[in-house]
Amino acid sequence: MKTKTTHTCQACGAQHPKWAGQCLGCDAWNSLVEEVATISKNPRHQGYAGTVPVITPMENVTLDAGDARLPSGIKELDRVLGGGLVTGSAVLIGGDPGIGKSTLLLQALAFLSQHLKVLYVTGEESLQQVTLRARRLGLPENNLLLLTDTNVERILQCAQKEKPGVLVIDSIQTMHTDLLQSAPGAVGQVRESAAQLVAFAKQTQTALFLVGHVTKEGTLAGPRVLEHMVDCVLYFEGEQDSRYRVIRAVKNRFGAVNELGIFAMTDKGLKEVSNPSAIFLSRYEQPVAGSVVMATREGSRPLLVEVQALVDQSHSGNPRRVSVGLDGQRLNMLLAVLHRHSGIITYDQDVFINVVGGVRITETGADLALLSAVISSLRNRPIPADVLIFGEVGLAGEIRPVQGGQERLREAAKHGFKRAIVPSANVSKEKIGDMIILPVSSLTQAVNEIQNISLHSRVLENTVL
Repeated sequence: MKTKTTHTCQACGAQHPKWAGQCLGCDAWNSLVEEVATISKNPRHQGYAGTVPVITPMENVTLDAGDARLPSGIKELDRVLGGGLVTGSAVLIGGDPGIGKSTLLLQALAFLSQHLKVLYVTGEESLQQVTLRARRLGLPENNLLLLTDTNVERILQCAQKEKPGVLVIDSIQTMHTDLLQSAPGAVGQVRESAAQLVAFAKQTQTALFLVGHVTKEGTLAGPRVLEHMVDCVLYFEGEQDSRYRVIRAVKNRFGAVNELGIFAMTDKGLKEVSNPSAIFLSRYEQPVAGSVVMATREGSRPLLVEVQALVDQSHSGNPRRVSVGLDGQRLNMLLAVLHRHSGIITYDQDVFINVVGGVRITETGADLALLSAVISSLRNRPIPADVLIFGEVGLAGEIRPVQGGQERLREAAKHGFKRAIVPSANVSKEKIGDMIILPVSSLTQAVNEIQNISLHSRVLENTVL
């Protein structure tokens, strides 16, 4: 045995011969942890090596179209994966404790076990606990192989013997390899364990799922290099007090990035949401100020969400800017554009922005809806509930087009929206139902349209009363 002591960065995985206050790889402070790495000269404990690699010309590689994708039996999961599970792929799924990662994978394995051999490896629960969950969810128990172990070498020996088509490791932070003597969950253990498992998946054409924990900041625990090893990285998100769960792809070599899958947590497990736009829209009896509906695009699917704004006079010298579900820095920039090109002052106001349903919007198509909600709340003029608004706002006050404008409008028309304020470049000659399209090319023009709509709505309301 040859023992070596190293100091490993818990943020990026870089190794240093001695301790230092700052990591030279990622500049993180106080992130170096001493680890004892034991390198064995026994060839039986050198990790999974597999067969001798063979160089093959590309024209000689055969592809079976029928086996290219494995349907998991859960359409929302297949959507996020890009159409199904690819043989030989490695998928990393992370999320908060108790959000439903193990439940989702157990449901998928129960369906896949009816067509091929699957193996569920748990390092956190006993066989009895997994079986109790499966029975509570009413899942079929036949053909579902279970294994409780945390040693990667023993797990791979069992996998080589059983030859499963799908392998689930729950979780990667509990695994350890004989190559290292550090504790499970350490950066070195996570990296080496994942490397062996991914190598096994690639060489044996086994679809691999790795379950990972997340930190307080919401990122996957362990070295960032773990995300580069796998083919697909999924994040399971959801509020603690909400029954809805959202799974998002942040990396996918076989499909679209930022694709969304939406589920509802029930006593029988996770159920797919067939109409996701409906759960993010609040239906008020009367229109309220500061509420605007926009159409965002998550992956290949348009999604209607409600953006809420609350603008109130600030009683401090430093007005607050709080944004939930949208980029806070972009909020500050858009408020400056609103002041510069429309003369609407908010520097003495507290501005609070919220996206209903816990959805996180990363695209710029929410700019115009955000400013519309701010104007509506500031002037206390509700925008009618049948109005849809989307578009990107530039620093020069121009309204830029967004991708998939026609798909967004068709989704809105399907939900009964009658009017839409959209960028001029997103208007086509094709008529979408009976929807009235109001094209705008500048922020000044958009503000005028918003004011006309809100004033017209108030006049109609007063006439009815």
